[in-house]
Amino acid sequence: MKLLLATRNANKVREIKEIFTSASIELVSADDVPGLPKDVEEDADTFEGNALKKARTLCAASGLWTLADDSGLEVKALGNEPGVHSARYAGEPTNTPANNAKLLRNLQGITDRAARFRCAIALCAPDGREWAVEGSCPGRIIDAPRGTTGFGYDPLFVPDGYDQTFAELGSEIKNRISHRARALQAAQQAWIPLLQENC
Repeated sequence: MKLLLATRNANKVREIKEIFTSASIELVSADDVPGLPKDVEEDADTFEGNALKKARTLCAASGLWTLADDSGLEVKALGNEPGVHSARYAGEPTNTPANNAKLLRNLQGITDRAARFRCAIALCAPDGREWAVEGSCPGRIIDAPRGTTGFGYDPLFVPDGYDQTFAELGSEIKNRISHRARALQAAQQAWIPLLQENC
């Protein structure tokens, strides 16, 4: 069975493929299916809302079972910013160094650096059924980027129980403990039987 990933973000596609372990399901990215919309405006005020919108849109366009994620960073001292605006925190177009720099500027002088990554995963079926699950990973924001792997805010985020950032821990550990890993683990437990029934 083919399961469409409703993203053109190569980093997300790679992580999802590394975490999603069912051999009976072939994951295909939006770039692999001709004629799909290039962009879906992420204008919902929740991660779940954005994930569902992306999954619905690409499911309707492709006729395939479709999985979408929306994720971001919430910093307690900033009222949970950047939240759903994480990818475009510093404005359009998406610019990771600018996002990280803005985050550090906004945290200057703040000692409470508690934060969490959140991820919502949505699944839509061609018959209109839809589901959503969520995962989160608590941690803290450090004063300067560290590490060379990962993407986004990974060089600034140290998960609880660790001394290294996501960008230092590497994909093997990150893909066990991250917000996306936890959401995908919940998704697989809930949805693999459902997907296999439709193979």
